[in-house]
Amino acid sequence: MVLCVNSALGMGKGKIGAQCAHAALGAVQRHRRAQSEPAFRAWEAQGQAKIALKVPSDAELDALEAAAREQGLPTYVVHDAGRTQIAAGSRTVLAVGPAPKSKIDRVTGGLSLL
Repeated sequence: MVLCVNSALGMGKGKIGAQCAHAALGAVQRHRRAQSEPAFRAWEAQGQAKIALKVPSDAELDALEAAAREQGLPTYVVHDAGRTQIAAGSRTVLAVGPAPKSKIDRVTGGLSLL
């Protein structure tokens, strides 16, 4: 799983951590409902890898989500509640996966680590 953090929002480290947790949980919940149990178990058995990457803008976040969906990859976008650092509805993190690394890298391979 890759967590694409919208760095344009200027979130603090704690906020980024919380938003990444929301994204990972949302992606897993959606994946378990939509995919077969063996695919999910394979991801679990391989350590449930999660990598955080920087995305410079809302537009690029949108483009990544579209590209991931086009490739048939599971996605989940967190929209912030607006209780702390940023405006309500802001798209903070895009989760891509769980899926094989080779498939995710086709979409997110050009991004930098957070």
